Amino acid sequence: MMNVVLIDSLQLIIADLIRFVPRLIVALMVFVVTLLLSRPVTRAVKQTALKHIDNDEMVGLLSGIIRWSIISTGLLVALDQVNFDITGFVAGLGIAGITVGFALQDIARNFVAGLLLFVRRPFQVGSAVKIGGFSGIVQEIATRDTMLRTWDGEQVIISNSSVLENPISNYSALSLRRRTVIIGLGYGQNAQEAMRLFAEAVRETPGVQGEPAPSVYAEALDDSTMRLAARFWIDTKKDDLFKVHSDVVVALSLAAEQSGIELPYPIQSIQLRESQ
Repeated sequence: MMNVVLIDSLQLIIADLIRFVPRLIVALMVFVVTLLLSRPVTRAVKQTALKHIDNDEMVGLLSGIIRWSIISTGLLVALDQVNFDITGFVAGLGIAGITVGFALQDIARNFVAGLLLFVRRPFQVGSAVKIGGFSGIVQEIATRDTMLRTWDGEQVIISNSSVLENPISNYSALSLRRRTVIIGLGYGQNAQEAMRLFAEAVRETPGVQGEPAPSVYAEALDDSTMRLAARFWIDTKKDDLFKVHSDVVVALSLAAEQSGIELPYPIQSIQLRESQ
């Protein structure tokens, strides 16, 4: 009797094994094909990403995500072929993912923000920018944060989520920059003649663009002066912004001195309207 039971059990095991082996072969084939397919797909994604993203770290990370996503999908399909409980497995991963997600939500948010920055490209390494309350040159754009070197030589690291949440001024996006110098003209002076002389002084300063043409207009009446605004444009790809601005200030002061135009506060009243 025991021999009969043993033989029946053995036959059942052999029958199950015969039914299982083909599914196992199919599962192995699916997984091997997935591994082979992941390489060319990842290579194609990497080549495409390199055309739009300058950061090797980000390209490598994206390529890795694509590759492991393909392999994971192939693994799940292969496991399904051998009647593995995919639903329970995925449910377990979901619970674990939620737990880990809460713990790493800041990292995940900054990572997604980094992806958006690389896709939108509001600036690049070397750009002169203002992000929130910080201004300077972009030194590095990483997956989690962006590094700036301020005009004072300080290093500032801003999380990518903060970069996206704040207004971004990219001074390097367009080469032409407008500058404004305020001049306090004393009452009793010939305003029309002073504006003509100042406009000529600005126009003749090296580095000031002829188009758009510089202008000098009366802007307001203060307690002791008429406020004049001299506006002009500088091509930052050809000339140094601060040097040209400084030359304009000096030219305005010399024009006032040589023409006998009285400026109640010749140094303090000529000042920067805009700051970089």
